[in-house]
Amino acid sequence: MIFARIKWLYAVIIIFTGMTLMIVTFYLLPKPYAVKFSAWFIRLLVFIPVQVKGTPDPEAQMYLVNHQSDIDIGVMETITTKDLAWVAKKELFDIPFFGLVVRLPKDIALERESKTALVKLIKECKDRIDHGRVITIFPEGTRTETGKMKPFKAGAKMVADKFSLKVQPVVLIATAHHFSNKRKIFRSGTITAIYLDSFVADKSNPEWLSETHDKMQRAYDDALSNLPQYS
Repeated sequence: MIFARIKWLYAVIIIFTGMTLMIVTFYLLPKPYAVKFSAWFIRLLVFIPVQVKGTPDPEAQMYLVNHQSDIDIGVMETITTKDLAWVAKKELFDIPFFGLVVRLPKDIALERESKTALVKLIKECKDRIDHGRVITIFPEGTRTETGKMKPFKAGAKMVADKFSLKVQPVVLIATAHHFSNKRKIFRSGTITAIYLDSFVADKSNPEWLSETHDKMQRAYDDALSNLPQYS
């Protein structure tokens, strides 16, 4: 138990060191290299290779990613060369130190649902898209470590429908098995990331978000069944 806690603490220290490096190098490196450098620093020093399946769409404008662990962002940043614009809860932007990590690269603060907040979200997403960035969202809205994805929130669909974005779902497999702040565990090992087929958001189909949820869940379950280390 003590050794397990030491391993977890080591990972936490590496993560915080990586975020500090991002802050220090942000204005020294061209965008988005400070973010990528930080993510690779963390991934390499916590000994987590990533096996990528599927094909990233070079024209993707939005990624939908399931969310289990604090390492999900680092994994996603290292499996694409795209400049990602993360959508995160506004409360995270107000946290000392961590707030700087999301404010510097101009990630997008998601406020409580209201007409004003929605207008602001759409405006900021449009700005990031116009600058060639890929809107990246955890559509569940929170972490879940059970392997069963929570229903997707409507914000992603509203933005994608508004601009007819090309959306690509990305499924990360069992990342909470490798790092969990809740359970204070860390295990090195290979993580699987799956790019599913991309599609253009069609607002005439009111069910595409829930259909995407189901496709991502099936991909997750199928991949997990073939990975005995998680059984």
